[in-house]
Amino acid sequence: MARKPKKGYFVRGQFVAEGSELDQQLKAELKQTEGSSKTDLKRESSELQKLGEALMTLRADLFERVALPDSLVEALAQARRITSFEGKRRQLQYVGKLMRGLDEDTLAAARNALEEQRQGSARDSLALHQAERWRDELIDDDQAVQRWLAEYPGTDGQQLRSLVRQARKDRQPDPAAVSQGLAPRQGRAYREIFQIVREQLQHE
Repeated sequence: MARKPKKGYFVRGQFVAEGSELDQQLKAELKQTEGSSKTDLKRESSELQKLGEALMTLRADLFERVALPDSLVEALAQARRITSFEGKRRQLQYVGKLMRGLDEDTLAAARNALEEQRQGSARDSLALHQAERWRDELIDDDQAVQRWLAEYPGTDGQQLRSLVRQARKDRQPDPAAVSQGLAPRQGRAYREIFQIVREQLQHE
């Protein structure tokens, strides 16, 4: 009586019998790979949903540049309008689903637009701090006006000196305010110095 052939399969030319140690090892490896693939897909899906959510914060000009499909534009607009937590959560899941349908070029354009906006915000913040620092120096340091005019000769020196003198007067402590622990009052001259400085820095 002929022997019944073993059940199994070939892997790279090698026969693997079902139930053998090698069969169990290969199945374990396959299961682990499938598990990893599911984890990777879940992570990718979550990242795309976060990217879609971030697109809601884009400036209009940058948003239009990304050229998203109408269905996604409408889904994002709807997500902005929803106020309930659960409703927004479900809508953002839908946004994530639509994001998974985008091609790599569109996804790259979306990431680039977000990065451009982030860098612009960082530049604005830096310019703001620079203007504040110059304003404080002009009021605190007698030599600062000369340094500023040497660096920014387009400034009206007479107006700037007049504003600095007024800002210093405005800053004189009021005894009543001091007794209450209040900060010195900052008047119109203080704000106008800031505006002059900021405008000059922007035209630099």
